[in-house]
Amino acid sequence: MPIRQMKESSEQHFVIKPQCQSSMNPVQKNPKTAQNGKGPPAQETQNTKPYNQSSPPSRNRGRRRGRGGRKSDQGDTLMRPSSRPCTAANKPVSAEPAGPVESTPTSSCAKNGNNKLCKVDMGFPSSSKSLSFAPRPGFGQLGTKCMVKANHFFAELPDKDLNQYDVTITPEVASKNVNRAIMAELVKLYKESDLGMRLPAFDGRKSLYTAGELPFAWKEFTIKLIDEEDGVNGPKREREYKVVLKFVARANLHHLGQFLAGKRADGPQEALQILDIVLRELSVKRYCPVGRSFFSPVIRRPQRLGDGLEAWCGFYQSIRPTQMGLSLNIDMASAAFIEALPVIEFVAQLLGKDAISRPLSDSDRVKIKKALRGVKVEVTHRGSVRRKYRVSGLTTQPTRELVFPVDDNSTMKSVVEYFQEMYGFKIQYTHLPCLQVGNQKKANYLPMEACKIVEGQRYTKRLSEKQITALLKFTCQRPRERENDILQTVQQNAYDQDPYAKEFGIKISENLASVEARVLPAPWLKYHENGKEKDCLPQVGQWNMMNKKMINGMTVSRWACINFSRSVQESVARGFCNELAQMCQVSGMEFNSEPVIPIYCARPDQVEKALKHVYHACMNRLRGKELELLLAILPDNNGSLYGDLKRICETELGLISQCCLTKHVFKISKQYLANVSLKINVKMGGRNTVLLDAISCRIPLVSDIPTIIFGADVTHPENGEDSSPSIAAVVASQDWPEVTKYAGLVCAQAHRQELIQDLYKTWHDPARGTVSGGMIRDLLVSFRKATGQKPQRIIFYRDGVSEGQFYQVLLFELDAIRKACASLEPNYQPPVTFIVVQKRHHTRLFANNHRDRSSMDKSGNILPGTVVDTKICHPTEFDFYLCSHAGIQGTSRPAHYHVLWDENNFTADGIQSLTNNLCYTYARCTRSVSVVPPAYYAHLAAFRARFYMEPDLQENGCAAAGRKSSRAAGESGVRPLPALKENVKRVMFYC
Repeated sequence: MPIRQMKESSEQHFVIKPQCQSSMNPVQKNPKTAQNGKGPPAQETQNTKPYNQSSPPSRNRGRRRGRGGRKSDQGDTLMRPSSRPCTAANKPVSAEPAGPVESTPTSSCAKNGNNKLCKVDMGFPSSSKSLSFAPRPGFGQLGTKCMVKANHFFAELPDKDLNQYDVTITPEVASKNVNRAIMAELVKLYKESDLGMRLPAFDGRKSLYTAGELPFAWKEFTIKLIDEEDGVNGPKREREYKVVLKFVARANLHHLGQFLAGKRADGPQEALQILDIVLRELSVKRYCPVGRSFFSPVIRRPQRLGDGLEAWCGFYQSIRPTQMGLSLNIDMASAAFIEALPVIEFVAQLLGKDAISRPLSDSDRVKIKKALRGVKVEVTHRGSVRRKYRVSGLTTQPTRELVFPVDDNSTMKSVVEYFQEMYGFKIQYTHLPCLQVGNQKKANYLPMEACKIVEGQRYTKRLSEKQITALLKFTCQRPRERENDILQTVQQNAYDQDPYAKEFGIKISENLASVEARVLPAPWLKYHENGKEKDCLPQVGQWNMMNKKMINGMTVSRWACINFSRSVQESVARGFCNELAQMCQVSGMEFNSEPVIPIYCARPDQVEKALKHVYHACMNRLRGKELELLLAILPDNNGSLYGDLKRICETELGLISQCCLTKHVFKISKQYLANVSLKINVKMGGRNTVLLDAISCRIPLVSDIPTIIFGADVTHPENGEDSSPSIAAVVASQDWPEVTKYAGLVCAQAHRQELIQDLYKTWHDPARGTVSGGMIRDLLVSFRKATGQKPQRIIFYRDGVSEGQFYQVLLFELDAIRKACASLEPNYQPPVTFIVVQKRHHTRLFANNHRDRSSMDKSGNILPGTVVDTKICHPTEFDFYLCSHAGIQGTSRPAHYHVLWDENNFTADGIQSLTNNLCYTYARCTRSVSVVPPAYYAHLAAFRARFYMEPDLQENGCAAAGRKSSRAAGESGVRPLPALKENVKRVMFYC
């Protein structure tokens, strides 16, 4: 192979020390309400009696103990509670003076909710063990009981000792596959002698596990490994490795047994990890492992995605501790892989078949380089020798122009000549560049036609819209099909014949777990009194706006429209705007039929110029009055237009905007217009509907005292973006008792940082000294301004946290909430319930009988409102699965809610019914949604904020939006996002 020599290129946490766990709370049965569909339940009065916050009910007394946090040096935001009672007719509008919330010195210790909270040390935690999560307060009883099946398979706990050995391989090997090959050879040679007939499981890195002890505590082996890629003719390369095995520890299975029985709160992660590795060992040898999943073209025929990619089917596998004991969670999975094609064919798919017959343009070369960089290829011009290389780049010159020195005298030879003379291989496509393989110091040239892509390489870069659609189509399975595929996977894996499972004494059931579930009733929704239907009871997770009017319809007097779509004539655009205005009026808004100026047509590449022209033209016509709404008609494929429009409107002009695609303008549907009107109303500050129980003050632990509900999420850059920041968003309810309107703030933080850094922060101001701020503090103040009350209870839904981050996120973010509250008023510490929301899990629930249509929705999925908190849930902690939505296509994924911290004494029924009911208040449609709305809104806000990074800043990042950042980018090393305009921050701009 030709070789060319290249030059060398030149915050603090707090510690919570639990002493014991509180006993299980008895289940509290909520009073029954009429749910027969004939009318809303009669209003009950037991929860509407006046309360005095300076003298709270006895069950709320002494709730707060030892909260810590610094006193505020700012006296302008003192928050005072209200003594006004909450009733449907007498909604709280102003605050009246009263004493501060009861508190005791920080040295005291008392039980709070389900957690025993003692002394709070404002310092770094000694370990995550200093915090225990909320224990389960009992099991839910509300709803109609039913049976469902879950993709969990009971795993019998082995009775053998599990031993861990440290593995040291010399010389050190980076590849897991080579490590596994070395250990496989060691087991093959020494199993019956030195290993004492043990069959160990290996993690591919540094740890070896055995069932029972090996005959030694330390031993060194010499292993010779032959490079099979050197072909069958001629000598093969042989490499020698020294392998040292050293006993490290023995896993405590008694501890695991106690944990699964609910007698211990802390799970032995080491034992669970060993069992997981043992059950993965055979699959690692059979399939292509990716994370916790395994893929193979044999499981199901791959589906072409275009541009040289294909979808592979596979399965996910994980051992989990549950109430029924150990459980093996098996689910179907799919991923994009690079098709194992000759490189020439791959390029033809990427650029088009005619592209390889002509010289490449610069843009074509860049496209190939991006697609193939890092991809492993094997040579095909050497017969049985199939050497593998990783592509590092592409030559700038075509193959016919490439020459290289063949000896020390700098005798030059062309690549074309070299391959003809050395291998008898005639290069056909001499006008195409060569692949560069190897490193910068020593780059090798390989003609494209002499290479083939190695099978089994997952594609980790961004997929196109077309590829995503094809992948989703391949993945989408009806519940019954998915269930059958899962069962078939378990049978094919044949765990009863798995030599590793046998060695370790693990037995796996072949039956799906049958689990008792409950279907929670849908809540009654309240609409405006002027509509024909004033109340509504959703059926199977959905309803419509027919005969209903928004409960708080807003007024839009001053609006304009920009048309960025060439195919939409002005008359068509005008007709669409008229239809939309009429729908808004019918739905309960006051909407002026005429725009401030005629519809303005503009080119997509002149978005900023067009927006500013329309803005100033309207301001001149309105003589100082603000433009309230901007409608924008966009092409169906609009590239960066949507994001640019939102950035300019929300951070520069302070405009609320609503975008509509061309396809919807041409094909006007009533349902589409109704949904758009819902979005416009909430963007203008209105409410579409509220829970009837909310305005009747009948929601336990929400209606009794002013309660604020937060949602928080962090979105990270896509794979391959190594320097873009992560974006955090926090939303909070701004109305009480309705808890329907949410204001949102966004901030940027370090790349892939999961902890939300800007929840609470202080900085030094030359004039004011130490100043407190942050998203929690700002939203608490905003709630106070909007309702006239200060929150007396906080419910915090946190999205996007994996199990391994639970302790870290809770410690950091609960501490930030405490400090934010303390900065507003001395001793102000409302009780907090902190709930993690997870969607990226692999538990699926199936109807017990697929022939019983009454137990399913139209798509064959379980009914909306189905909740599970037994058997497949955590042995001791407070978690549950809730499928709050009706399926549309594919298999519904229930949301998993894990209550990490609870100072509000929620019962299982209380938090489950609250969460389910909130899912019916999502503003953008007349369906219940799959994730609780505050978490959903936070995700939307974080996604929106990524558009605020201007193109030249995309790689550098940004910082907090929603406030002026005179605190320079230097604090976090992340550049600031442009600040949201004040009128935008106050409304649900992200809808």
